[in-house]
Order: sequence, then structure tokens, then C-alpha cells
Amino acid sequence: MPDRAKVEAFAWMVEDGKFVEAIEQYYAESASMQENQAAPRVGRDVLIEGEKATIARNVSVDCQRLGPVLIEGDQVAIRWRFRFVGRDGKDRELDEIAWQTWSGDKIVAETFFYDPAQLKA
Repeated sequence: MPDRAKVEAFAWMVEDGKFVEAIEQYYAESASMQENQAAPRVGRDVLIEGEKATIARNVSVDCQRLGPVLIEGDQVAIRWRFRFVGRDGKDRELDEIAWQTWSGDKIVAETFFYDPAQLKA
């Protein structure tokens, strides 16, 4: 079960825009991320490169936590709103639920649930 203070520190880091640093600090080396029902990406280094690519596609990425962090055993749920200002000049907003599995103080698996239609500018 993750320590609530660690989960909150992770969430604050994400809200502060330190996306890559959050992955480096809070994800296990073999962690996975999955978008809805797509195949998961596996391995912290893969996740970091994916995050860097997302950041590079945008002029800015802002994040806001919507509601409390929910923790039950090793499961954590966080509701986020992301705002992307793309290099293509388009603004996009994405509301999602991040469902995480923690092992101790590290995230080992995360699935993002959202409506992909939100990403259409």
C-alpha cells in the first residue's frame, strides 16, 4: 500500500508540470502505461521517452487535479484535466481518470481512461 504522502507528492509534481521527473522518481523500472484499451507501453525508459515526445509536440502542457486522490490498498485513482497547446496552434483539453497500481512507493501499472473524442481540437 502506498504512503498517502508519497502519492500526494507525486500528484503535486505532475500538477507542477514535472512530468518526466515524476516518471523518473515514482515509476518502477518495469512499469507500464496504457491508454484506454490500447496495448501497454512497458519500461520506465520507454515511458520517459513517450512523455518527452508528448511534451515536444506541444508548446505547453498544463495539468490540474480534479478532486481528491483515492487510495484503496495498492490501487490509486486520480482525476486529471490536461490542457495541451499544440505546435499546430490547436488547443486540446483532456479529462481522464488515471488508475494506478502501486507496489510500495512505486507505480507498477497505470491505465488512463478517457473519451478520445476530447483530443479533437
